[in-house]
Amino acid sequence: MKKSRIEKEKEIIELMIRLYCRKRLHTTTLPQEYADLLDYARKRLSYCRFGDNKTSCKRCPVHCYASEKREMIRQVMRWCGPRMLIYHPIITIRHYID
Repeated sequence: MKKSRIEKEKEIIELMIRLYCRKRLHTTTLPQEYADLLDYARKRLSYCRFGDNKTSCKRCPVHCYASEKREMIRQVMRWCGPRMLIYHPIITIRHYID
């Protein structure tokens, strides 16, 4: 069964937040603020008005994240973006193709 774009995005954001916490923060479990960020990101993706036609959040005309959460997710993505190719190469390539 093919996953929707939103479901794929949820998986990728979870991978990125977990990678950030494991490698950048040196924790084996998600700190509460990052667990909250993951829940927040999943909720925002679930209610995305563009659904499967969504672009990347960076290019989206509607910024649905609150400014504090947007800054946190930007920090995670900025750090993880280049490293995703090393830790999750297949997922990263599929994401860029998609």
